[in-house]
Amino acid sequence: MTELPRTLAANPRLSTWVSLDVPGVVTVRVGKVELGQGILTALAQLAAAELDVGPGRVLMAAADTSSGPDEGATTGSLSVSVSGAALRQVCAEVRAVLLNAAAAKSGVDRDRLRVADGTIHDETGTVALTYWQLAEPGLLERDADGSATPRSLGPFPVLGISPPRLDLPDKIAGRPRFIHDLVLPGQLFGRVVRPPSPGARLADLSTVDLPGVVVVRDGSFLGAVAQREEDAVRAAAALAEAASWVERDCLPDLDDLPAWLRTADAEPIEVVADPPAEGVVREVSASYHRPYLAHASIAPSCGVAVWHGDELSVWSHSQHVHGLRRAIAAAMAIPAERIVVRHVEGAGCYGHNAADDAAFDAVLLARSVPGRPVQVVWSRADELAWAPLGPAMAVDVTAGLDAAGRIVSWRHDVFSPGHTSRPGYGGGNLGLLAATHRAGGQPLAPAVDPPPPVGGSTRNAVPYYDIPSRRVTGHRVLDMPIRTSALRSLGAYLNVFAIECLVDELAELAGRDPVEYRLAHLTDERARAVIARAAAASGWDGRRPGDSVGHGIAFARYKNAGGYCAVVAEVEAVHSVRVRRLTLAVDVGQVITPDGVRNQIEGGAIQSTSWTLFERVGFDRRAITSTDWESYPILRFPDAPTVHIELIDRPAEPSLGAGEAAQGPTAAAIANAVRDALGVGVRTLPLTPDNIVAALNA
Repeated sequence: MTELPRTLAANPRLSTWVSLDVPGVVTVRVGKVELGQGILTALAQLAAAELDVGPGRVLMAAADTSSGPDEGATTGSLSVSVSGAALRQVCAEVRAVLLNAAAAKSGVDRDRLRVADGTIHDETGTVALTYWQLAEPGLLERDADGSATPRSLGPFPVLGISPPRLDLPDKIAGRPRFIHDLVLPGQLFGRVVRPPSPGARLADLSTVDLPGVVVVRDGSFLGAVAQREEDAVRAAAALAEAASWVERDCLPDLDDLPAWLRTADAEPIEVVADPPAEGVVREVSASYHRPYLAHASIAPSCGVAVWHGDELSVWSHSQHVHGLRRAIAAAMAIPAERIVVRHVEGAGCYGHNAADDAAFDAVLLARSVPGRPVQVVWSRADELAWAPLGPAMAVDVTAGLDAAGRIVSWRHDVFSPGHTSRPGYGGGNLGLLAATHRAGGQPLAPAVDPPPPVGGSTRNAVPYYDIPSRRVTGHRVLDMPIRTSALRSLGAYLNVFAIECLVDELAELAGRDPVEYRLAHLTDERARAVIARAAAASGWDGRRPGDSVGHGIAFARYKNAGGYCAVVAEVEAVHSVRVRRLTLAVDVGQVITPDGVRNQIEGGAIQSTSWTLFERVGFDRRAITSTDWESYPILRFPDAPTVHIELIDRPAEPSLGAGEAAQGPTAAAIANAVRDALGVGVRTLPLTPDNIVAALNA
């Protein structure tokens, strides 16, 4: 018997995953959602390979709480490895069930039957039965039991290729696909008036004449519903003018975030504590910082909801439709079985953004107009100010060197608010913004962290290098004046930045080439291979120093258990930093869809470049002030570097995620290139002219 993958064991009914109701079509349902990463295309390839059908026969249904498995949130670059493993086992068992049915119906021994594009036949051609002819009602109403073994996928022609993405045609042609495009019969439009600051409460609301508009007030939650979208926008503006708020200062000092992080009340997290090292002759210490970061999706969040009596339907671009359903049920005090949440794609998602919040806004507004769907779209200012942010972080590192300059000890302390406040986090917190503003609502509890070794703030805090003595400790800040949650790669972005920047400085102290120094501390051949491939592809050995031009390299294995990624950056640092070129080498095991991996790695590298050069949430002691693209700049097309990617395909190895592998190494490679160009390490992100000047003058 094959042991069932985790998400299949939790959802064992085969019909939950696969159905053959439409002739010639295999409908597949998974719990992971399409976020623009192309995951449904890759999973369709895996299903097609296991079932022996053409990829064109596979219809990937959107996640829906009324049908399909609950596989948790689409996070952590785990969709191929987790959902893919479950789907392969499901399809192996479905294929076995159909072969058994064909053998029983034809009287031909099962071992003599073969499958080609969904048709089962024997070697003589006497038998020709399609899956759909065999799929009698109830055939798949059985639980997976591990009796079938997934096939060896190496030789299958539908894998290792890049078929047309399932989600792209509509997007390229401009056809309605996103939740913002959704128009349901009788749909109305809603807008929510946010408090002026996180610590504000609604004290009074003057009377406003708003014909045809339904005003909704519940404590400090305030919104409007109208027949037309523009009327809802105007009504919200009028309500904002009529509202009186009581405010207070509650945010930390923007210019002294590292000190606040290090002195705030915190929960210690011991990750690893090896015995002390011997032979340390020199210690080198450094501190690194990053600011709060916004998701900064191009399209703001959106949600749609409709009440029919005590039954509720919700449409959302949430990363976890089942978790959102449970949180809404708890907030509205109704059974979860009365709620259906359906996933519809949103235009941009890099972690826990405001998708769940927008959906709950729609739920609250729709309750005032029973039977009518209400769409809520957030404003740009609300998105940048009120969506969960990636936490500010500080890292203190001390490396111990022996007489030969080899690293023999490593102490790593990371100070950060938690990185997870999704609906239901930390033992049942609602995690919904509007729930805190309702009458009797409680403030959001501090964000939590997944436990080590995966971690949140401590993700990738343990160096992947062969260092005999390591002590790594997290300090989860328990004060949350600014709402934080998961942003792509979580704490790995700053932890890898800190590790790889210091390793570069240690290589220089030892008088050794940064590539050679890293290889000397690595025995994992896959890690060594990506570093060597990135260096070779970038022309590392032939690089030439130039005026204000530098080159840097960095490496990490995501979560120390996922994809391997090495990055070489070429930068020009004159009045500001410009990244000319990024060369990345990546090993994510067996590559299911090469273009999908390249897209994820390139997108991650470009986003990391934006974080590293530009992005920083601004605020005063009362409210976030970076609420537009001027005050929160992101990388623009003229500044985008050339990106070259080398894929190392390992068909015999399990597939690993690609979506978050590049963030940390890209940032460190850019910083190391800046140090190569200017002769000084900049340890505070982003690498703005002000932070560079401060480093030069330190």
